[in-house]
Amino acid sequence: MRSSRLALGALAALSLAAVTVPAAAQTHLEIQGGRSYMNSYGTNAFFAEAVFAPEAMGQSRFTWSPDVSIGYIKGRDIGKYRNADPGTTDDIWVGALGARFHYGSAGDWYQPFFFSFQVAGTAGGRTQALSSGYEFVSTLGWQYKNVSFQVRHISNGSFQEPNRGETMALVGFGFDI
Repeated sequence: MRSSRLALGALAALSLAAVTVPAAAQTHLEIQGGRSYMNSYGTNAFFAEAVFAPEAMGQSRFTWSPDVSIGYIKGRDIGKYRNADPGTTDDIWVGALGARFHYGSAGDWYQPFFFSFQVAGTAGGRTQALSSGYEFVSTLGWQYKNVSFQVRHISNGSFQEPNRGETMALVGFGFDI
């Protein structure tokens, strides 16, 4: 199925608007790529992500940063889902907004580990893995300076079936602006 130009345009406009709001703050831009799996069926996935300056959470050692991403998950042809509705062949675009959380001070060995949670919208169709227009994105990762490694899961939380979800391993390369 071809991506809707209107939906893709709206998704791009929303992502750009969210990125420019805290433009004066320190921002880390990153390009990520890797393999995404629905059950044991793999495909390619790519993301562009902006993480803004961290803010302290009260008097704790936790910090949070606004986190915006846009991604692409390639469809896949799986025989047993060929006649299913939804199928698995649609290429999905994901736009997500949320927060990235760290614990510890800048010099602590564990501070580069992070957890992020985002609410996402999808465009381009529906699949067995991503069957609704809204999804939740959870990421557990490690970022050190200009490189990151992360495991990301996208699903709608079983609000709509089917809900197989996409689970991916990503490697990212980025820079600070």
